Amino acid sequence: MSKAPAKAEATEGEAPAKGGKKKMIIIIVAVLILAIAGGAAFMMMGKKKHAADGEEEEPASHEPPKVKVDPSKPPVFVPLEQFTVNLAPDEGEHFLQATMVLRVADAHVGDSLKLYMPELKHRMIMLLSSKKPSTLATVEGREDLADEIKDEANDVLGYAPNPKKKNKRSRPEDDGPVLAVLFNQFIVQ
Repeated sequence: MSKAPAKAEATEGEAPAKGGKKKMIIIIVAVLILAIAGGAAFMMMGKKKHAADGEEEEPASHEPPKVKVDPSKPPVFVPLEQFTVNLAPDEGEHFLQATMVLRVADAHVGDSLKLYMPELKHRMIMLLSSKKPSTLATVEGREDLADEIKDEANDVLGYAPNPKKKNKRSRPEDDGPVLAVLFNQFIVQ
């Protein structure tokens, strides 16, 4: 006899437990639905507010702002450490030892460039070591190398090189904030 009431109590205890789990699941689902609806409403209100303020939504563009050079201010130069690299094989083993200075649009760009210096040094070493001594023997070869280094530096800062603009008449600031690469030392051995 004592076993029968115990089963009845257990059966009664299980029924509310199952109902409690169902209620808990329903509550959790309801809270999630309300949270999603609230988030969507918040997003819609934000878009309406910007439209009401007269701000038009522009498509996200990752194009950096145009560089403006102020000729009334003195030029800003960022010195680079000396680079010594093995050159690509041409006729025997050769190396290049070069010291450069980058002319930049303003001091802010110089500070930004210092933050990216490890990446810039890596790219420059890769670029310099890919050159053959015969291409660096001419003035045109060195000028082309300076332009390639300038493009790499601007690319590090987020200014992609403009492939269709490669004439000598263009303004340096059209490429990006790094305006020129100046060699202080250039030795090929």
